[in-house]
Amino acid sequence: MVNIEDFIKRLEIILDYYSLNASSFADKIGVQRSSLSHLLSGRNKPSLDFILKILEVYPEVDLYWILNGKGTFPKNVFAAEKRENQAEEVFKQNTPTLFAEEKISNNLFSETQNSINRNALETEKMINKNTKEAFSGEVEKIVFFYKNGTFKVFNPN
Repeated sequence: MVNIEDFIKRLEIILDYYSLNASSFADKIGVQRSSLSHLLSGRNKPSLDFILKILEVYPEVDLYWILNGKGTFPKNVFAAEKRENQAEEVFKQNTPTLFAEEKISNNLFSETQNSINRNALETEKMINKNTKEAFSGEVEKIVFFYKNGTFKVFNPN
């Protein structure tokens, strides 16, 4: 159950964060000013529709944070970047590499060995370039799945 006093405090934090007064906030999320006033005074409890409108207009607001204070506001951008970096690492690990054992030579000054290494590296660069081009299609949408069972769809267009 949502503690209404704590909810009001979190709603005021959102207003302060975006430097909005209650009237402009109500206008932005598409609710009547009087309904927001009744919420802030503690007279009414927030409806699901009201919460969803906030989340739609302000994606930085975390659902669990606004409802029960768990999580962070604004959403942790660092965690999202970390997940993106992890996805890049998975891609790199699954990208084929050729001649990996030939990259390290026993004698760095050996002309023959170095030319073999150069050829192997050039071949690998060409393969990596072709692999990247195969995956360079236009992105339609990205879906983030969170551990709490929620998800968010990002459309880059």
